[in-house]
Amino acid sequence: MQPLATSLVVLKVNRSEPELIKPANPTPHEFKLLSDIDDQEGLRFQVPVIQFYRNNPSMEGQDPVKVIREALAKTLVFYYPFAGRLKEGPNRKLMVECTGEGILFIEADAEVTLKQLGDALPPPSFWLEELLFDVPGSSGMLDCPLLLIQVTRLECGGFIFALRFNHTMSDAQGIVQFLTTLGEMASGVSAPSIPPVWERHVFNARDPPRITCSHPEYDEVPDTKGTMIPLHEMVHRSFFFGPSEISAIRKLVPPDLSHGSTTFEILTAFLWKYRTIAVQPEASEEMRLMCTVNARGKYNLVELPAGYYGNSFVVPAAVAAAGELSRNPLGYALELVRKAKENVTEEYIRSVASLMVIRGRPHITVVRAFVVSDLRRAGFQEVDFGWGKAVYAGAARGGGGAIPGVISFYNAFTNEKGENGTLVLICLPETAMERFVNELDRTLKVG
Repeated sequence: MQPLATSLVVLKVNRSEPELIKPANPTPHEFKLLSDIDDQEGLRFQVPVIQFYRNNPSMEGQDPVKVIREALAKTLVFYYPFAGRLKEGPNRKLMVECTGEGILFIEADAEVTLKQLGDALPPPSFWLEELLFDVPGSSGMLDCPLLLIQVTRLECGGFIFALRFNHTMSDAQGIVQFLTTLGEMASGVSAPSIPPVWERHVFNARDPPRITCSHPEYDEVPDTKGTMIPLHEMVHRSFFFGPSEISAIRKLVPPDLSHGSTTFEILTAFLWKYRTIAVQPEASEEMRLMCTVNARGKYNLVELPAGYYGNSFVVPAAVAAAGELSRNPLGYALELVRKAKENVTEEYIRSVASLMVIRGRPHITVVRAFVVSDLRRAGFQEVDFGWGKAVYAGAARGGGGAIPGVISFYNAFTNEKGENGTLVLICLPETAMERFVNELDRTLKVG
């Protein structure tokens, strides 16, 4: 199983000077506290998202840059905290000062067509710096714009929408809610179908705070073996897992365990096991797998108001010795992944919020850790600015802010055969990546 091929197209992008887009109407000047889930150290980074759109003959004469720029100003009237700036208070508590200063916006043109980009649409995006220009001084946590958006027109009439958002403000579902409203404003409506709701106190610690559950995801683990490698020394690859690959993986576990497990659980256990084999830790070393579990949706762990756009997930950890993980059948890892997910209850989430307050908002454990975030149903591909749904939409790369190579995103993807599946971004040192690819080839043996 080889990583997805990448195009060698040379991309020339002409950018205008960055500008600040402010709310179209006056908005309140106030301070809004983030939740105790929002402002943990592990979410204090910027997330890049990229969306590709085809030319739509029905939009002939419409300029996507103009349409989106005007819609942004209208959207920020409702989502005015995004136009503010983060401040830090006592005990590292983050809050937004709603100043109305605005978000960064860049207009651009690329001398290329969507067809020429071809198989280079999926991440990792080798042109991310061109399609989402890192405006100097804009990427910090405090006193910086909370959103950066670049709209790049293509010669074919299509365009690329690239976004960078501050993770402390929203998770994937929250930012998709914002983008959905942006699409609605672009279509000419005067108010969002789902009004945004702040109410971040829903995920605040109890008073007094108390930790009632075990949280190995926040254990302090020293990097005595020098396992943390700078991101620029890592290799980024995308792997597609369609029906054939998932079927092959399911055959590696007992039928009763397979039938009771989701595709996410099966795939995550598989990646954890073979990623561990690829990085070659000592057999006694403790490995961690953390997966995002959202309080929204089917789990419905916390009663949230419609329109809530803050972070609403936790990252429970499965822990195993590297030797046990590598040596045992896949079912061993799968049962650990399932147990970690099952541990998450409303009480577990309240316990995480209390841990943040008691321990000064620590970072998740990153040493010998692997974190997976499932964006397949977040809805990025459904966002429509008038040109239809995106050809591809999702995370632009893996990595994860201050935790190089630790986070892998699962994105929904349709391959060249028309098969729907999961696109996984993997980030590893070059030699480990070679071993990982070889392990997948040897294990799956899919056509």
